[in-house]
Amino acid sequence: MHPSVNVLGTELKTCSSEPLTGWYRDGCCNTDVNDRGSHTVCCVVTQDFLEYAKSQGNDLMTPAPHFSFPGLKPGDSWCVCARTWLAAVHAGSACPVDLEATHEEALKIIPFDLLETHAV
Repeated sequence: MHPSVNVLGTELKTCSSEPLTGWYRDGCCNTDVNDRGSHTVCCVVTQDFLEYAKSQGNDLMTPAPHFSFPGLKPGDSWCVCARTWLAAVHAGSACPVDLEATHEEALKIIPFDLLETHAV
């Protein structure tokens, strides 16, 4: 298997192992055809972003132990759905993005320059 590639064209870095994130829960924003949400954007979540996501029906703050999900707090890194992050940008609630840990598939949904303006 080839290493995954980030939006910069280099090897995809780990987004977060504490809490463990990713479509595969491997710490990276890897993806496949079954990942309909495209969990490819490595975000450093903010309270504003978490509140926005919750208002859209995606509560990332409440722990869900049955999914081994601890609940996120501001400052945590997490692989977020590309469309969710893009919607947050348009709503004025975008959070910073780690470009080295954001999968290249995110570029199918989000223009690179938009990601770059929100880079950590």
